[in-house]
Amino acid sequence: MFTGIITHVVKMDVRAPAILQIPNIFSDVQIGESIAINGVCLTVDTILSHAIQFHCGSITKKITNLGSSQMVNVERALRVGDSVGGHFVTGHIDTTIRFLQKRRIEKSVIATFSLPKDRTAIIPKGSIAINGVSLTIATISLDTFSVQIIPHTMENTNLHSLQSGDLVNVEFDIFAKYAKEHYEHSKH
Repeated sequence: MFTGIITHVVKMDVRAPAILQIPNIFSDVQIGESIAINGVCLTVDTILSHAIQFHCGSITKKITNLGSSQMVNVERALRVGDSVGGHFVTGHIDTTIRFLQKRRIEKSVIATFSLPKDRTAIIPKGSIAINGVSLTIATISLDTFSVQIIPHTMENTNLHSLQSGDLVNVEFDIFAKYAKEHYEHSKH
């Protein structure tokens, strides 16, 4: 479980078809630990003096944006007693969508994304994790939605480097997914 509050942005390299590597930025990381990379929950497989490696399955690579070397958001798993500054994020990506554009409003940025095919969990003021970043949905239109990104989040995540057309990982709010499932099953 994660919170969507990013602690590091680092260069991730694809070392082999199934091996992802980031710099070893933690002094106490352990094999078997869960770390979210661009919102994807991965398990630490190998610890080197300079790097941490993860095995990434073919299905995970296919349904996320982790197929190529890039700058990624990093968050360690939530520990009992930690503050939940964002929202509950599982690290299980629901889909990928396209970033469309950003525009400044005062010091914040309004970022617009394509609306996913399954839009039932996209609700105004609802939580969403984009590349692992906890955000609040600001507006929804027929085929897009937007979020407002504050300066701290923009400066401390990889969202500042998004270019129009970039693919981003999306995890819908866990509570919205449960509510949707409950509603759909109650209709039968």
